[in-house]
Amino acid sequence: MSIKEIKVTAEKIKKRDEQIKKIIKFVLILLFLLAFFFIFLSSIYTGGRFFISLDPNHSIRSGLFMFDDPDEKDSKSIIYVEEIKYMDNISINWLPEDIGDQPGGNHNGDNYIAHTFYLENRGNRIISYWYEIKIENVIKNVDEAIRFMIIKNGERTVYAKVNSETGEAEPGTVKFKSEEVAVSEQREKMEPGDIDKITIVIFLEGDDPDCVDDLIGGEIKAHMRIIEGHIE
Repeated sequence: MSIKEIKVTAEKIKKRDEQIKKIIKFVLILLFLLAFFFIFLSSIYTGGRFFISLDPNHSIRSGLFMFDDPDEKDSKSIIYVEEIKYMDNISINWLPEDIGDQPGGNHNGDNYIAHTFYLENRGNRIISYWYEIKIENVIKNVDEAIRFMIIKNGERTVYAKVNSETGEAEPGTVKFKSEEVAVSEQREKMEPGDIDKITIVIFLEGDDPDCVDDLIGGEIKAHMRIIEGHIE
């Protein structure tokens, strides 16, 4: 083999090695991106579909405290609501009549999520606060048939998306405030020492005309937040 042939062969080997390195680098970058997106999507769609939060700054200023154990009354800034593995559609009439009478914490049932918590004014002034439910992510339009029931001090209100055909509120419900905000209500004039008992219930209404087979496999992630109103 001549020196020229050896030189040509060496150059080919060098080019081949460089190409292999480029391919390996590309594959590693691709794997990194796939891992990043997997972690990102996992953080969105797993590990707690619903939680309740209290603005800690509002709590400090106003003396509003949140807890879900009426015996301990340990203050929390975030309450994570226990999930259920599978939620089939049901009728609101199938919910237990005493669903708002549970003492506190998770009390999920067949095909519905339920959690009871408390807000107490431990300050020395009259305060107000807002409670909102914000929808973060929706898969397969499951929000078309989802229901958020809030039972506050025994008063029950059900919130739902408007009927897709008529644009009107579904029977017996209050329509969502917007696509992103399902609930936005104010609690006014909470006296010092007052305690509000709140139960949040989430279910799929089977009698909703928008509850169709296309929703099967759908998911929703939302959270309820307690934010500042005003202090008197």
